[in-house]
Amino acid sequence: MTESLDPRLTPARPEIADLRLQGRVTAERFVAATPRRVVASVAPLRRAPSPAAGLDTEALLGDAVDFYAEQDGFAFVQLVRDGYVGYLPAEALGDADPAPTHRVTALRTFLYPEPDLKRPVRAHLSLGARLVVTGEAGAYLETPGGYVFARHCAPLAQHEPDYAATAERLVGIPYLWGGRTTLGLDCSGLVQLCLDAAGLPCPRDADMQERDLGRALPLALEGLRRGDFVFWRGHVGLMLDPETLIHANGHHMAVAVEPLAGAVARIQENSFGAVTGIRRL
Repeated sequence: MTESLDPRLTPARPEIADLRLQGRVTAERFVAATPRRVVASVAPLRRAPSPAAGLDTEALLGDAVDFYAEQDGFAFVQLVRDGYVGYLPAEALGDADPAPTHRVTALRTFLYPEPDLKRPVRAHLSLGARLVVTGEAGAYLETPGGYVFARHCAPLAQHEPDYAATAERLVGIPYLWGGRTTLGLDCSGLVQLCLDAAGLPCPRDADMQERDLGRALPLALEGLRRGDFVFWRGHVGLMLDPETLIHANGHHMAVAVEPLAGAVARIQENSFGAVTGIRRL
Protein backbone atom coordinates (compact mmCIF):
# COMPACT_ATOMS: atom_id res chain seq x y z
CA MET A 1 0.00 0.00 0.00
CA THR A 2 1.16 3.54 -0.71
CA GLU A 3 -0.76 4.95 2.26
CA SER A 4 -0.79 3.89 5.88
CA LEU A 5 -4.19 2.19 5.83
CA ASP A 6 -5.46 -0.47 8.21
CA PRO A 7 -5.30 -3.72 6.16
CA ARG A 8 -8.16 -5.15 8.23
CA LEU A 9 -10.46 -2.46 6.84
CA THR A 10 -8.89 -1.75 3.44
CA PRO A 11 -10.05 -3.86 0.47
CA ALA A 12 -6.63 -4.00 -1.15
CA ARG A 13 -4.10 -6.72 -1.72
CA PRO A 14 -1.08 -6.68 -4.06
CA GLU A 15 -3.09 -8.44 -6.77
CA ILE A 16 -6.42 -6.59 -6.45
CA ALA A 17 -7.99 -3.54 -4.83
CA ASP A 18 -11.23 -1.62 -4.68
CA LEU A 19 -11.59 0.78 -7.61
CA ARG A 20 -12.19 3.62 -5.14
CA LEU A 21 -8.64 3.16 -3.83
CA GLN A 22 -6.95 3.80 -7.16
CA GLY A 23 -4.20 6.33 -6.65
CA ARG A 24 -3.99 5.55 -2.94
CA VAL A 25 -2.69 1.98 -3.01
CA THR A 26 -0.64 -0.16 -5.38
CA ALA A 27 -2.29 -3.21 -6.92
CA GLU A 28 -2.15 -5.20 -10.15
CA ARG A 29 -5.77 -4.35 -10.94
CA PHE A 30 -8.65 -2.34 -9.53
CA VAL A 31 -12.27 -3.50 -9.62
CA ALA A 32 -15.63 -2.17 -8.50
CA ALA A 33 -17.32 -4.01 -5.66
CA THR A 34 -20.33 -6.23 -6.37
CA PRO A 35 -22.98 -6.54 -3.62
CA ARG A 36 -23.42 -10.12 -2.41
CA ARG A 37 -24.88 -11.79 0.65
CA VAL A 38 -23.89 -14.74 2.85
CA VAL A 39 -26.14 -17.76 2.20
CA ALA A 40 -24.33 -20.22 4.50
CA SER A 41 -25.33 -20.47 8.15
CA VAL A 42 -21.84 -19.22 9.07
CA ALA A 43 -18.77 -18.49 6.96
CA PRO A 44 -15.19 -18.08 8.25
CA LEU A 45 -13.40 -14.95 7.07
CA ARG A 46 -9.69 -15.67 6.81
CA ARG A 47 -6.67 -13.49 6.20
CA ALA A 48 -5.59 -15.53 3.14
CA PRO A 49 -7.37 -17.71 0.55
CA SER A 50 -6.61 -20.99 2.30
CA PRO A 51 -8.45 -23.19 4.82
CA ALA A 52 -5.21 -23.23 6.82
CA ALA A 53 -5.13 -19.43 7.17
CA GLY A 54 -5.97 -17.85 10.50
CA LEU A 55 -9.59 -17.06 11.36
CA ASP A 56 -10.13 -13.30 11.64
CA THR A 57 -13.90 -13.24 12.11
CA GLU A 58 -17.11 -14.94 11.00
CA ALA A 59 -19.96 -13.84 8.78
CA LEU A 60 -23.48 -15.07 9.48
CA LEU A 61 -26.37 -15.98 7.25
CA GLY A 62 -27.79 -12.83 5.64
CA ASP A 63 -24.72 -10.65 6.15
CA ALA A 64 -24.10 -8.25 3.27
CA VAL A 65 -20.65 -8.16 1.66
CA ASP A 66 -18.85 -6.29 -1.09
CA PHE A 67 -17.33 -8.88 -3.42
CA TYR A 68 -14.16 -8.21 -5.44
CA ALA A 69 -12.78 -11.45 -6.86
CA GLU A 70 -12.58 -15.22 -6.47
CA GLN A 71 -9.33 -17.12 -5.96
CA ASP A 72 -8.86 -20.84 -5.30
CA GLY A 73 -12.44 -21.24 -4.14
CA PHE A 74 -12.31 -18.18 -1.88
CA ALA A 75 -13.98 -14.80 -2.37
CA PHE A 76 -12.09 -11.62 -1.51
CA VAL A 77 -14.69 -9.45 0.24
CA GLN A 78 -15.38 -6.64 2.65
CA LEU A 79 -18.11 -7.17 5.24
CA VAL A 80 -20.66 -4.35 5.16
CA ARG A 81 -21.45 -4.76 8.88
CA ASP A 82 -18.05 -3.64 10.17
CA GLY A 83 -15.81 -3.14 7.14
CA TYR A 84 -13.62 -6.17 7.83
CA VAL A 85 -11.71 -7.46 4.81
CA GLY A 86 -10.67 -11.02 4.03
CA TYR A 87 -11.48 -14.25 2.26
CA LEU A 88 -14.75 -16.19 2.59
CA PRO A 89 -15.51 -19.55 0.97
CA ALA A 90 -16.94 -18.57 -2.42
CA GLU A 91 -19.74 -21.13 -2.07
CA ALA A 92 -20.98 -19.24 1.01
CA LEU A 93 -22.07 -16.24 -1.11
CA GLY A 94 -25.25 -15.64 -3.08
CA ASP A 95 -27.27 -12.79 -4.53
CA ALA A 96 -27.63 -9.59 -2.53
CA ASP A 97 -31.40 -9.55 -2.95
CA PRO A 98 -33.83 -10.05 -1.40
CA ALA A 99 -32.71 -8.34 1.78
CA PRO A 100 -33.33 -10.01 5.16
CA THR A 101 -36.46 -9.15 7.12
CA HIS A 102 -35.85 -11.00 10.41
CA ARG A 103 -33.01 -12.05 12.66
CA VAL A 104 -32.48 -15.02 14.97
CA THR A 105 -32.99 -14.09 18.64
CA ALA A 106 -32.53 -17.55 20.17
CA LEU A 107 -28.98 -18.56 21.03
CA ARG A 108 -29.31 -21.28 18.38
CA THR A 109 -32.06 -22.59 16.17
CA PHE A 110 -32.50 -24.85 13.14
CA LEU A 111 -33.62 -24.58 9.56
CA TYR A 112 -35.99 -27.38 8.52
CA PRO A 113 -37.04 -28.53 5.03
CA GLU A 114 -40.69 -28.49 6.18
CA PRO A 115 -42.57 -26.90 9.11
CA ASP A 116 -42.08 -30.05 11.17
CA LEU A 117 -39.66 -30.47 14.07
CA LYS A 118 -39.26 -34.18 13.28
CA ARG A 119 -37.73 -33.53 9.88
CA PRO A 120 -33.90 -33.69 9.47
CA VAL A 121 -32.49 -30.20 9.87
CA ARG A 122 -30.84 -28.41 6.96
CA ALA A 123 -28.74 -25.97 8.94
CA HIS A 124 -27.84 -24.68 12.39
CA LEU A 125 -28.38 -20.94 12.85
CA SER A 126 -26.75 -18.72 15.46
CA LEU A 127 -27.99 -15.69 17.36
CA GLY A 128 -27.84 -12.73 14.96
CA ALA A 129 -28.29 -14.62 11.70
CA ARG A 130 -30.50 -12.75 9.20
CA LEU A 131 -33.43 -14.37 7.41
CA VAL A 132 -35.68 -13.50 4.49
CA VAL A 133 -39.17 -14.40 5.68
CA THR A 134 -41.60 -15.07 2.84
CA GLY A 135 -44.58 -16.51 4.75
CA GLU A 136 -45.90 -18.34 7.78
CA ALA A 137 -46.77 -21.99 8.34
CA GLY A 138 -48.29 -22.54 11.76
CA ALA A 139 -45.56 -22.06 14.37
CA TYR A 140 -42.90 -21.63 11.69
CA LEU A 141 -41.66 -18.90 9.39
CA GLU A 142 -40.97 -19.76 5.78
CA THR A 143 -37.69 -18.66 4.20
CA PRO A 144 -36.09 -19.45 0.81
CA GLY A 145 -33.87 -22.00 2.56
CA GLY A 146 -36.50 -23.70 4.70
CA TYR A 147 -38.53 -23.19 7.85
CA VAL A 148 -37.52 -21.81 11.24
CA PHE A 149 -39.44 -21.74 14.53
CA ALA A 150 -41.13 -18.34 14.67
CA ARG A 151 -40.53 -17.68 18.36
CA HIS A 152 -36.79 -17.98 17.77
CA CYS A 153 -36.87 -14.92 15.48
CA ALA A 154 -37.89 -11.26 15.44
CA PRO A 155 -38.26 -8.54 12.79
CA LEU A 156 -35.05 -6.64 12.13
CA ALA A 157 -36.54 -3.47 13.61
CA GLN A 158 -37.07 -5.19 16.98
CA HIS A 159 -34.01 -4.86 19.22
CA GLU A 160 -32.90 -6.11 22.62
CA PRO A 161 -33.14 -3.23 25.14
CA ASP A 162 -30.22 -4.37 27.35
CA TYR A 163 -27.08 -5.59 25.59
CA ALA A 164 -25.58 -6.66 28.93
CA ALA A 165 -28.51 -9.05 29.35
CA THR A 166 -27.64 -10.60 25.98
CA ALA A 167 -24.09 -11.12 27.23
CA GLU A 168 -25.42 -12.87 30.33
CA ARG A 169 -27.26 -15.34 28.08
CA LEU A 170 -23.90 -16.26 26.54
CA VAL A 171 -22.12 -17.34 29.72
CA GLY A 172 -20.33 -20.61 29.12
CA ILE A 173 -19.98 -20.26 25.34
CA PRO A 174 -16.48 -21.57 24.50
CA TYR A 175 -13.71 -19.15 23.63
CA LEU A 176 -12.78 -19.12 19.94
CA TRP A 177 -10.27 -16.70 18.43
CA GLY A 178 -12.17 -14.89 15.67
CA GLY A 179 -15.49 -16.40 16.73
CA ARG A 180 -18.74 -14.47 16.69
CA THR A 181 -21.38 -17.20 16.91
CA THR A 182 -22.89 -19.02 19.85
CA LEU A 183 -20.63 -21.97 19.12
CA GLY A 184 -17.56 -19.87 19.94
CA LEU A 185 -16.73 -16.24 20.72
CA ASP A 186 -13.71 -14.09 21.30
CA CYS A 187 -13.75 -10.99 23.51
CA SER A 188 -14.60 -8.43 20.86
CA GLY A 189 -16.92 -10.86 19.09
CA LEU A 190 -18.98 -11.09 22.28
CA VAL A 191 -19.25 -7.30 22.46
CA GLN A 192 -20.13 -6.97 18.78
CA LEU A 193 -22.77 -9.72 18.88
CA CYS A 194 -24.46 -8.16 21.93
CA LEU A 195 -24.49 -4.65 20.47
CA ASP A 196 -25.80 -6.01 17.18
CA ALA A 197 -28.74 -7.56 19.03
CA ALA A 198 -29.43 -4.09 20.44
CA GLY A 199 -29.32 -2.54 16.97
CA LEU A 200 -26.08 -0.69 17.71
CA PRO A 201 -23.14 -0.57 15.28
CA CYS A 202 -19.86 -1.90 16.59
CA PRO A 203 -16.37 -2.38 15.13
CA ARG A 204 -14.93 -5.89 15.13
CA ASP A 205 -11.67 -5.79 17.10
CA ALA A 206 -10.96 -4.62 20.63
CA ASP A 207 -8.62 -1.81 19.61
CA MET A 208 -11.24 -0.49 17.17
CA GLN A 209 -13.91 -0.68 19.86
CA GLU A 210 -11.70 1.17 22.32
CA ARG A 211 -11.21 3.90 19.74
CA ASP A 212 -14.79 4.23 18.46
CA LEU A 213 -17.42 3.00 20.94
CA GLY A 214 -19.28 5.69 22.85
CA ARG A 215 -17.19 8.12 24.86
CA ALA A 216 -14.06 7.69 26.93
CA LEU A 217 -14.30 7.81 30.72
CA PRO A 218 -11.53 8.62 33.20
CA LEU A 219 -9.22 5.67 33.68
CA ALA A 220 -10.61 4.70 37.10
CA LEU A 221 -12.36 1.53 38.21
CA GLU A 222 -14.77 3.29 40.55
CA GLY A 223 -18.20 4.52 39.48
CA LEU A 224 -18.63 2.08 36.62
CA ARG A 225 -22.13 1.19 35.40
CA ARG A 226 -23.83 -1.75 33.77
CA GLY A 227 -22.98 -1.64 30.08
CA ASP A 228 -19.60 0.10 30.42
CA PHE A 229 -16.66 -1.36 28.49
CA VAL A 230 -13.25 -2.01 30.03
CA PHE A 231 -10.25 -2.36 27.72
CA TRP A 232 -6.80 -3.82 27.93
CA ARG A 233 -4.23 -4.01 25.15
CA GLY A 234 -5.97 -6.51 22.86
CA HIS A 235 -8.85 -7.35 25.20
CA VAL A 236 -12.29 -6.05 26.18
CA GLY A 237 -14.91 -6.87 28.78
CA LEU A 238 -18.39 -5.61 29.62
CA MET A 239 -19.58 -4.51 33.05
CA LEU A 240 -22.71 -6.13 34.49
CA ASP A 241 -22.67 -3.89 37.57
CA PRO A 242 -20.07 -1.63 39.21
CA GLU A 243 -17.97 -4.61 40.41
CA THR A 244 -18.69 -7.44 37.95
CA LEU A 245 -17.20 -8.10 34.52
CA ILE A 246 -18.30 -10.47 31.76
CA HIS A 247 -15.86 -11.34 29.00
CA ALA A 248 -14.84 -14.08 26.60
CA ASN A 249 -11.30 -14.95 27.61
CA GLY A 250 -8.54 -17.48 27.21
CA HIS A 251 -8.09 -18.00 30.96
CA HIS A 252 -11.53 -19.61 31.35
CA MET A 253 -11.65 -20.56 27.62
CA ALA A 254 -15.27 -19.38 27.74
CA VAL A 255 -17.54 -16.42 28.30
CA ALA A 256 -17.24 -15.96 32.06
CA VAL A 257 -18.46 -13.65 34.83
CA GLU A 258 -16.02 -12.61 37.55
CA PRO A 259 -15.23 -9.73 39.89
CA LEU A 260 -13.56 -6.90 38.00
CA ALA A 261 -10.85 -6.53 40.64
CA GLY A 262 -9.82 -10.17 40.28
CA ALA A 263 -9.77 -9.97 36.50
CA VAL A 264 -7.69 -6.78 36.57
CA ALA A 265 -5.11 -8.34 38.89
CA ARG A 266 -4.81 -11.57 36.90
CA ILE A 267 -4.65 -9.83 33.52
CA GLN A 268 -2.09 -7.34 34.83
CA GLU A 269 0.14 -10.19 35.95
CA ASN A 270 -0.33 -12.78 33.22
CA SER A 271 -1.37 -11.34 29.89
CA PHE A 272 -2.50 -7.95 28.62
CA GLY A 273 -1.09 -5.64 31.28
CA ALA A 274 -2.95 -2.72 32.82
CA VAL A 275 -6.37 -1.39 31.86
CA THR A 276 -5.97 1.00 28.92
CA GLY A 277 -9.44 2.46 28.53
CA ILE A 278 -13.02 2.64 29.77
CA ARG A 279 -15.87 3.68 27.52
CA ARG A 280 -19.62 4.24 27.90
CA LEU A 281 -22.38 4.37 25.29
